[in-house]
Amino acid sequence: MHPVLLQVGSLKIYAYGVFVAVGFLAAIWVAGREIARQGIDREKFYDMGFWVVLSAIVGARLFHVLVYWRQYAADPVEILRLWNGGLVFYGGFLAAVAACLIYLRRNRIPFLPVADASAIGIPLGLAFGRLGCTMAGCCFGKPCDLPWAITFSDPASLAPLHVPLHPTQIYESMAGFAIFGVLYATRDRFRTPGARFWTMLILYGAARSFLEIFRDDPRGFLGPFSESQVVSAVLIVYAVASLVAARAKATPSAG
Repeated sequence: MHPVLLQVGSLKIYAYGVFVAVGFLAAIWVAGREIARQGIDREKFYDMGFWVVLSAIVGARLFHVLVYWRQYAADPVEILRLWNGGLVFYGGFLAAVAACLIYLRRNRIPFLPVADASAIGIPLGLAFGRLGCTMAGCCFGKPCDLPWAITFSDPASLAPLHVPLHPTQIYESMAGFAIFGVLYATRDRFRTPGARFWTMLILYGAARSFLEIFRDDPRGFLGPFSESQVVSAVLIVYAVASLVAARAKATPSAG
C-alpha cells in the first residue's frame, strides 16, 4: 500500500487523511439528504456538521493517546502527527455525539431524528476511512496464509513489512458498506424514533467485536478483551435496552 498518495517537493498528501476526509464528507452528505427527507432544516445540520467533525477528530485522537499514553509520553509531538494513524472510531463517535447533543439542545432540535439520519452516514464514512487505514497500514491484522492476505512493502507503512496479514482494514470497510446498504435499503421501515440509530450501534458493535479477533496492532486490552470490544458491548446493551423500552412505550398495554 502507499501511505503517501502524492508528493510535490516537500509537500506530502497522505492517503489516510484523504480517505478520512472523504469519509466525513460522504457521511455528512448522505445524512443531510436524509435530514431533508424528514423535513428538518438541512442548513442547521450542516452547521452542526462542522463542530461534529472537529469533535470527532479530537475525540478519536484523545482516546488513542489516553490508551497508549506511555508511547506518546516519550514524544508528545507525535500526538499532532495524525497522518501516522491513531484515530479511534469510538473515541470520535462518543465525542461527536456529545457535540451533537449540545448543538441540538441549543437550537431546540430533537436528537433522535438527527441520530436516525446520521445512522445511515456513519457506517459509510467509516467504510471510506478504513480504506485510508489500508493505505497507511495502520489497524493491521494478524499474520495468516489465506489467499486474500495483504502484504505491505512500502517502508512508510505502519504495518509489519513483507508479512502476509489479515486485511482487517478491508474487513471493516466491507462491514461499513454492508451496514450502510442495509440501513439505506430499509430506511422507510423504521417507524420508532431512534430505532435506526440503535440498530446501527448493534450491527456495528457486533461486527467490530468479531473483527477485533483478527487485529494485531496494539489494542489496549482490558483483561481478555480489547477496549473496542468493551465499548462495543456497552453500546450494544444500551441500544438493545433503548429499543426494547421504545417499543414497549409504543405498544398499548392491554386493559
